[in-house]
Amino acid sequence: MTDGFYIPDGNEALRDDIPAVVELIERTARWVNPETFRRLPVWAPHTARGRPLYDAGWTRRYTNTRKATGVTAEKFEGNVAALQALVAALDVASPKPKNWTVCHIWGYDDPSFAQQSSVVQDPRYFSCVANMVWLPTPLKGFTDTLPEIKAMLRVCAFHLYGWVCEHPSVAEQAAKVTSGWIPDGYPKSWPSPDRPGVLPPGTAPFSERIAREIAKRKRKIKIDIENATFLHYPKEEVLGVLKFWGIELG
Repeated sequence: MTDGFYIPDGNEALRDDIPAVVELIERTARWVNPETFRRLPVWAPHTARGRPLYDAGWTRRYTNTRKATGVTAEKFEGNVAALQALVAALDVASPKPKNWTVCHIWGYDDPSFAQQSSVVQDPRYFSCVANMVWLPTPLKGFTDTLPEIKAMLRVCAFHLYGWVCEHPSVAEQAAKVTSGWIPDGYPKSWPSPDRPGVLPPGTAPFSERIAREIAKRKRKIKIDIENATFLHYPKEEVLGVLKFWGIELG
């Protein structure tokens, strides 16, 4: 053993406390209603993390100039469109509460964040409302770095929405989830093979307001697709996303 102050892996230091973390997530997570997902699985099919940001007319790239250096750089999508989609799908009342963060259920599998996530860079999954849960910001780190927590969220999403991510990069994990496997410590209040149809605490209701928002979003997508002046609008990719999910715009 080497000399010095020994400090274990951070995940290992917390592993015995995972049940307490799970209890916090079980109690505070906010989930989109399954009916909302069925009616509109993806709310922003035109974008994904890392995609260029354009103005409303899809002609000019957004840029940002740093005050300290004066250097101007082009802007890219981070998580804003996903947040807007989730807040709308939950029908969050105004004013929007502070200290809540979007968590992609199928996203990062690299605790060091050294690799980019190909799942959230895919517009089929970036704004998929079954691939997101809203959590108090202090809990976000647990969902990103602890495999046990991510597994529980993925199992819950599968039994809640009947969906598992189809991206090739997560095929092994997806197969495990669809096998009926239930992780140790999985919350009793979440859906499972023994509790089909159960809604987790914090599941938003489906309402006429959400139905109207879905209709509005579909109209907007259709108008954008048909707008010949949108030079940089990713029309073919959007059509591909809609086809993948079987979304009819009417």
